[in-house]
Amino acid sequence: MKHRTAFVIPLLVGAAMAAHLLTPAPGLAEGAPPGPPPASTPSAPDTLSGQEPATAGATTPEQAVRLALDRLGVHHGRYALAVEDLTSGRSAAYGSSTGTFTSASIIKVDILAALLLQTQDRGGRLSSAQRQLASDMIRVSDNDAAQKLWIDIGRRRGLDAANARLGLTPAHAGQSGPWGLTRTTAGDQISLLKAVFTQDSPLDAASRSYLRTLMSAITDGQNWGVGAAGTPGDLPVLKNGWLPDGTPQPWVVNSMGIVERAGHTLLVVVLTDGQPTREAGIALIEQAAATAVETLVRTP
Repeated sequence: MKHRTAFVIPLLVGAAMAAHLLTPAPGLAEGAPPGPPPASTPSAPDTLSGQEPATAGATTPEQAVRLALDRLGVHHGRYALAVEDLTSGRSAAYGSSTGTFTSASIIKVDILAALLLQTQDRGGRLSSAQRQLASDMIRVSDNDAAQKLWIDIGRRRGLDAANARLGLTPAHAGQSGPWGLTRTTAGDQISLLKAVFTQDSPLDAASRSYLRTLMSAITDGQNWGVGAAGTPGDLPVLKNGWLPDGTPQPWVVNSMGIVERAGHTLLVVVLTDGQPTREAGIALIEQAAATAVETLVRTP
């Protein structure tokens, strides 16, 4: 039985593109990020570009979040975080305000959202085969299923058209290469989560409910991540992605989803790269997400 998460380069990808991809060990990731990966030397936490560093005299919730994350100390690689409290309307961000990260498997939520939007436009429904592929793509991160649905949506052109309606910025448009190497930002992933989990969306209620159901049923071993910021014992509602380059080099590890905490509903995204191991990336994501959410909901 083939491993669900082994990355397969489609036959339609030219040899020149394939030359830029290394095949990872089975079950580890979807591909390799373009160019040399970031160094994994521990670095000081980033703050938003153009903003003053957080201080002990923080006067806004976002300042309080940045101060709390600064206090976590040094970390490997880099990360960007975005959180939006749907209950209070507050939001906070941390890390580069414009820097992009390799999407890895979190793009699978975007692929399914595009497919559902196209299906709505036709006034139709997903076929039974498409529903099985969607389940495999989200719940167990099956890359073969993602590739088939990528073709169904019209590949890059279809994704770009859907993202323009889902509220993502042009940072996602016109990119070349396999879907797993798409570049993204924490802010754009928050926009995607808003399209999935709020009524302010081109996706209808049935499509949003279907996405939420799949993101609530992630297989054991893949349900780590931003769910750590939620109320203990709550079912994680998320999608994660992870990606080494097939050599002893740093990892990309990402997580995005929705959590409940202290009576608040929050959208949370953490993107990382330059992580020495997958486990180190997971630990950074969970610590940063939990710290940011707790600070945002507790700050007066």
